[in-house]
Amino acid sequence: MTAKEKAEELISSYRFALSIPNAPLGEHKDSVAVQCALISVKEIQEIKSVSKDDILSNYWEEVEFHLRHFKNKNNV
Repeated sequence: MTAKEKAEELISSYRFALSIPNAPLGEHKDSVAVQCALISVKEIQEIKSVSKDDILSNYWEEVEFHLRHFKNKNNV
């Protein structure tokens, strides 16, 4: 899976999780989904085995880049 696809998958997963009935998020759901995804990626990046592996580290940095790009592009 590419980093862009992973970013999209994370956003989609959190968006779905935030779609509970009567959730007061409304139009903020996408913004919260992206923030949750960014927090998850930061946590993954802090795992020692990930931070010591250049390929994994670069992959998760690219996922973070795509999440931030989505956030800026969609003003969320």
